Amino acid sequence: MNRQVRQLAAAFMALYIGLFAALNWWQVERKEELDAKVDNKRAIVREFNQPRGPIVTADGVTVAESVTAPAGGEYDYQRRYPTADLFANVTGYYSLGNGSTQIEKEYSDVLIGTTGAQRVLGLGELIGGRGDNSGSVRLSMRADLQQVAKDALGEREGTVVVLDVETGGVAAMWSYPSYDPNPVSALDFGAASNVLEFLQEAPGDPLLANAYQQRYMPGSTFKVITTGVALEAGVINTQTAFPVETTYVPPLTDNPIQNFEGTSCGGVLPDVFARSCNIPFAKTAIEIGPERMVAGVQEWGIGEELPIDMPRPVASTFGSTDNLDRELPLLAIRGFGQNEVQLVPLHMAMIAATVANGGEMLEPHVVDAELDHSGRVLDRHEPKVWKRPIGPETALLLNSFMQGVATRGTASCCLALAGGVPVAAKTGTAQLNDPGQPQRSHAWIMAFAPADQPRYAVAVMLKGTNAEISAGTGGRLAGPIAKTVLDAALAIPE
Repeated sequence: MNRQVRQLAAAFMALYIGLFAALNWWQVERKEELDAKVDNKRAIVREFNQPRGPIVTADGVTVAESVTAPAGGEYDYQRRYPTADLFANVTGYYSLGNGSTQIEKEYSDVLIGTTGAQRVLGLGELIGGRGDNSGSVRLSMRADLQQVAKDALGEREGTVVVLDVETGGVAAMWSYPSYDPNPVSALDFGAASNVLEFLQEAPGDPLLANAYQQRYMPGSTFKVITTGVALEAGVINTQTAFPVETTYVPPLTDNPIQNFEGTSCGGVLPDVFARSCNIPFAKTAIEIGPERMVAGVQEWGIGEELPIDMPRPVASTFGSTDNLDRELPLLAIRGFGQNEVQLVPLHMAMIAATVANGGEMLEPHVVDAELDHSGRVLDRHEPKVWKRPIGPETALLLNSFMQGVATRGTASCCLALAGGVPVAAKTGTAQLNDPGQPQRSHAWIMAFAPADQPRYAVAVMLKGTNAEISAGTGGRLAGPIAKTVLDAALAIPE
């Protein structure tokens, strides 16, 4: 009898230990993972009736806030987005039925006041009976500049990114199409889910922050990187001359490469850079060679997720590199930004800012500071170098080459800034169609200004979704947008 009791007790003890281990696994070990899931409603339900702080721009505009819910309902608060679609890809949404995204998700602990610092700082106030420990998030972005970017892009599918050169702060980051997060965060959860389902199926991926969550073929804007890699490797210099020619046959093929629209092009490096000839940069990529080229583009962060303080950033890519030594024609084509090369628009702005910043690539950020309920700073972003792909001398040379693009090259048509402020730029027209097919291309420009004392860098990308964009060039289509945005940014008092 005693033996059976001992066996039964041992069995119960094993079950207890197993239950304890399972509860510990789910409630402790996997708590952060489960809380982070977009479809985890429990965490949102637990927080939904607590005060939740605002998200505010650098120029003082509230872009997300909690307001009192209509009387008679089950919940005390409702999340509201006063600027509608203007900051949707940055704030994201906060919804009981549909979880949360973007800053609403990444900084939820600050907004509801559950960080360790907020608990300590707010302890006396909570004991005093106030019961609101919510915090706020202040962006590096400006609502006025974001509106300028939106208006300048219009209803053309694409992206505009503006960076503060000195800090890496995102001053504007707009993509079209966007969406209004208010219906997704409505208290009518059935209707909110219907809206979300519609947006998930909508063309143009409006729920994605295309500025840093998508990548596109860059075309000739990539020549900045090819030139930077070649200058650092000592393959070319300002006196390097390229013959005037219309075609070039790279090694291991009989299929010739042409300049844009089959034009004749050549000259010394500053001239071919300003005119954006393709053949010199195809030859330069071959001269650099596969091993040094791959290593060089990696120095610019290509192949790594962008280190932005936002969820799910993607990485730019140089394409497959396994057999480039046996596929030299592909290396040549990638030298001027075609084939499998794809760049994230935010990364393109970072590349321009790197040249402007003497060769240092800073980590980008959209959150400038986190504050508690009383406005005390909990954390403030400090500039941090991510990469150093080029030295200061190479950066100065690229700066001068890019100024040539703006004054006498492919951007001279459309990038004269107000007051004669000097500007540096590189355009790109990424041809997506195969030979013989209808023209389809993305239009790009990257730029920074003032060129002699840089403050802001910009990248503009127009997606080749229609005949108007596909028939244009980066300079003529993206250039005026960059001009409008840079003029507005430089008008902001320092």
